[in-house]
Amino acid sequence: MPWPASCSRGETLARGIKVGITGLPGAGKTQALVKVIEMLEEEGLVVGGMITEPIVESGKRVGFYVMDWRTKKKAVFAHIDTESKFYVGKYGVNLESLDTVGVEALVDASNNADVIVIDEVGKMEVESERFVKAVKEAMEANKPMILTLHKKSRNPLLQDIRRRDDVRILEVTPINRNLLPYKIMKLMKGEYL
Repeated sequence: MPWPASCSRGETLARGIKVGITGLPGAGKTQALVKVIEMLEEEGLVVGGMITEPIVESGKRVGFYVMDWRTKKKAVFAHIDTESKFYVGKYGVNLESLDTVGVEALVDASNNADVIVIDEVGKMEVESERFVKAVKEAMEANKPMILTLHKKSRNPLLQDIRRRDDVRILEVTPINRNLLPYKIMKLMKGEYL
């Protein structure tokens, strides 16, 4: 459903609505988020923030990129070959990539985008103090936001996000993954389900 013609860009989104997408690893959180981003951009909205993309070599996931959605600038964020003092599973985490590409994307989105996206608030990302601060500041911006959340982490930042009254959390599963983006769009437009 298109935005009403009498409204300017972004006005028809429910003011300050925040939607969290959670689910098990591999459930399709990022795919659902990217589909919603594409639908928002088709409506003429400016979407900014950061997403993570898997790095696949010979059919196997070996790491992740962090990417600024608006500029498409990206950097290796975690990789099996990265030496780091932070490891999540088999991945060495490069916090510098997150602090430059990811944090800068969040600051830019908070100032210049109609909708802020953060993929993901998870075990790797919360190791960065700059990232945690940028997420908290973005959460206070009076702009619509969509973020993906690690399902099981008990990190204080994730706990705070889950407790907020202005965050609606939806779980992606293999069964609902294709319909979830449409449900999120209805929520974003204030059509509570």
